[in-house]
Amino acid sequence: MNPEQTQSLRRLFDGQRIGSLGTLHEGEPYVSMVPFALLPDASALVIHVSQLSPHTKDMVESPRVSLLVVTPDTADTPAQALARVTIRGRAEQYAASTPGYSAAQEAYLSLFPQAVSTFALPDFSLFAIRPLSIRFIAGFAQALTLTPTAFATALGKTPP
Repeated sequence: MNPEQTQSLRRLFDGQRIGSLGTLHEGEPYVSMVPFALLPDASALVIHVSQLSPHTKDMVESPRVSLLVVTPDTADTPAQALARVTIRGRAEQYAASTPGYSAAQEAYLSLFPQAVSTFALPDFSLFAIRPLSIRFIAGFAQALTLTPTAFATALGKTPP
């Protein structure tokens, strides 16, 4: 990655808190909106979801997921030039006793403090989406495939 692409990736994750989560729902693709937070070492993205949501059941049944994060659209930027990243990964459900739960909860609540009340609800769970591969489009004709380690390093994090 060149320095401009690295900065673009950092801006994307500094500015976006919402992603599109792709799961397998009854064997078919299903996409939903999820707020997310990045763990401090960038080893996973954390989501906090209700068991009432179809995507939660989907992740339990098949942990293969994809998460798309896109730079906000502007009138002066062609849609194909918007920076975006697709993370293909595995979703791991965190119980309160799971190692790393507190760090994941803290990362999530640092971005979504209003969600503190949902952590008391029994039907909400934290999931960590652990990247397997990352496809970063820095702009038009600037596609890169990153490993989880390269992704973390580009974000200025110490990879696990």
